[in-house]
Amino acid sequence: MRPGTLVRLALAGTRTDLLRVFLTLVAAALAALAFLAAATVLSIPLNPANNNGDAGQYGNPLLREPGLRPGVAIALLMLTIPVLALAGQAARLGAPARDRRLAAYRLAGMTPGQTLRVAVAETGVASFAGALLALVAYLVARPLLHRYDERGALALPTDVLPAPGWLAAITLGIPLLAALTAALTLRKVTVTPLGVVRRALRSQAPKPWPWALILIGFAAFAAVQPLTLWYAGRNLEMPSGLVLALLFGGGLASTVGLVLGAGSLSYAIGRLLHRFGRGPATLLAARRMISDPWHGSRTYAALFAVLIFAGGAAGFRAYFETNAFVEAESQRQWDVLTGSPTAAAGVNDFSDFYLRTMDLVQAAVLVGLVIAVAGLLIAVAEGVAGRRRTYAALMASGVPRGVLGRSVAWQSLAVVVPATLLALGTGVTAVLGVFGDTVTGGGGGGPHCAASPEICADPAQAPAHTREIVLEPVVRAIPLPISDLLLYGGGTLAAVLLTVVVGALLIRSDAGPEILRTS
Repeated sequence: MRPGTLVRLALAGTRTDLLRVFLTLVAAALAALAFLAAATVLSIPLNPANNNGDAGQYGNPLLREPGLRPGVAIALLMLTIPVLALAGQAARLGAPARDRRLAAYRLAGMTPGQTLRVAVAETGVASFAGALLALVAYLVARPLLHRYDERGALALPTDVLPAPGWLAAITLGIPLLAALTAALTLRKVTVTPLGVVRRALRSQAPKPWPWALILIGFAAFAAVQPLTLWYAGRNLEMPSGLVLALLFGGGLASTVGLVLGAGSLSYAIGRLLHRFGRGPATLLAARRMISDPWHGSRTYAALFAVLIFAGGAAGFRAYFETNAFVEAESQRQWDVLTGSPTAAAGVNDFSDFYLRTMDLVQAAVLVGLVIAVAGLLIAVAEGVAGRRRTYAALMASGVPRGVLGRSVAWQSLAVVVPATLLALGTGVTAVLGVFGDTVTGGGGGGPHCAASPEICADPAQAPAHTREIVLEPVVRAIPLPISDLLLYGGGTLAAVLLTVVVGALLIRSDAGPEILRTS
């Protein structure tokens, strides 16, 4: 098959197919932009003029200080998780119509391998177009955003360009990864002239082993503080790469464990609803959750990943706020004992920098939640479209539309509510495992000369005006960030309720009994 013919067949179809291609393109473009931004941050060279390598041309300390740049890059890469999950949800949009189109190709004489290449080419071409569009936008935006502020500092690293090899790897790697993912997804699918057959359906109950990954993530987070004390006790500096590996590895293990464990959670809740539930809506949802427990893993993967990140961000913010209070209280003690004027503000510049940084992280979390909700809407629309005949048969047998809508609500909320609590709790607990549940500061003290600078500078007169100041240690428990958790959890539940409403409306409009006569 010629490449031109392959591309033309891959991009053929209805408006739903074009929408699927467009969403895949947008998701690939967003992921490529995040990768390009991370590569740009990591490409900032060390400044040989400074001993610590600070890049003084930037106004933001996140870009200026070399030790903070890996954290910025990791945060940017974490944002790609909901984007890539959105791409996975978009690939399922209009799947029944695509299956019929592939079956028509087989009926016309196309081989199974050729139909597989057509399906893979659709994802690969759309992803390559999105990555290429992101590269063009990145190169065009660099000179437009290259501006200095009133202090002569750059707000963004527009003076740095990643190596051509990194640009090529990102532009070509994303479509290649998308194509390989599509090929792996279709490895158990056979396209016949009579339709699409999935050779190996999961009939066994999901195993609970993914929950062990969450325990591994907790162990990785909990190991940070003991390792820090171990290195400090031997007057050694803990490698920064080890800290990043524990944090990133623990976060990845917890996220994968929760996403894969959603299948066993859905199966267990479905059995409970089937055993103790009352009413047709509850029983319908229970049977659906038992027969397809992996629905939650596929649909809510991006949402759960963002919620773990959100819980961790809330925990970090609570730690920084507590640390700022401890520093301010210690400084207040010193000012009172030395007779110095106490500053009105309770947060110093260093702590304020981290709090402002957490504002940016919170904004990134909200963006990730919006992207995840977009994926949910796609999944709900695709789920209703894929089960139209089932809903139509139920309505034809006398089941009211309201019952079907409530069954969709039960199926969604029964998994999302406990998983949301677990995801947010995992993120917060991980931070507490790293920093502990209290912050201790102050203590110690030192000599203080309560005289004029001239007298204090005179070795003969200074001892008569100098006394030893002893500060009491300040200990404050890190509070549970209830407000942030309510914001993330409440926003998530509201978004899921929105998708439930959309699903109910789609059932009412697209799944009537007349579908049995026309499809």
